[in-house]
Amino acid sequence: MILLNEEKEIVPGIKIGGSNPLVVLAGPCVIEGDEMLDDIASYVKNAASEAGVSLFFKSSFDKANRSSHTSFRGPGIDKGLEALQKIKDKHNLPIVTDIHLPQQAAIAAQVADILQIPAFLCRQSDLLEAAAATGKWVNIKKGQFIAPQDVGAVTQKIREQGNSKVSICERGFTFGYNNLVVDMRALEQMRKAGEHVILDATHATQLPGGGVVSGGQREMALPLARAAAAVGIDGLFTEVHPNPPQAKSDATNQMYLKDWAKFIKDIAKIDRLVKGL
Repeated sequence: MILLNEEKEIVPGIKIGGSNPLVVLAGPCVIEGDEMLDDIASYVKNAASEAGVSLFFKSSFDKANRSSHTSFRGPGIDKGLEALQKIKDKHNLPIVTDIHLPQQAAIAAQVADILQIPAFLCRQSDLLEAAAATGKWVNIKKGQFIAPQDVGAVTQKIREQGNSKVSICERGFTFGYNNLVVDMRALEQMRKAGEHVILDATHATQLPGGGVVSGGQREMALPLARAAAAVGIDGLFTEVHPNPPQAKSDATNQMYLKDWAKFIKDIAKIDRLVKGL
């Protein structure tokens, strides 16, 4: 039996931590169009329901951290949030999206139920404080340069604003050049410290840098997610796309949409077994 940390409610009806089943954050890396967004939302909602997990639909209105300045970034905050609001209304799905600037927090919080902090910005105090001030749940991607025992200093910036709704998202640690490694000990260490831990199974397969486009090994998402579920996690983050090689961002590490239903069902089984559900 794994250590059970504190149970908290992200939005009404969806709890994280304790003995609750996995909370899942899933969707395409970046908004590429309304029709594709709608198709993906419909698929992942049905798959999550069949797997018995709670789903937050994820997509970014802007990808500010790209290897090349010529890379596609997304529709921007106004059109992007409008597209996400349509998904929220049509599919009755809570939303998670990234913010990069403090002034984006309050605007994005009008639509998003979880505000996500990108890994390279995880120590930016002004951004964290602005996200916390919205009162929304804040999911912080753990930077590739931060040791697990040091994340308390990051999450404390949220709590000091009077907001205790925060999770830390593991996505690998820099391992030499152009490579990441997920240390499964880190998941246990952070949970024992009282953190709510989410594994980013797709970005953890990324091979960062290496030219104008980062590489990746999407086939490793399943074994990483299996291992993390066995160790014990509160949530799972995955990015999915109907045709990843043609995706405008993260083409090498997003999962094929058609494979996601079986993927999440398999991980949910491990999660229930480990938590004794």
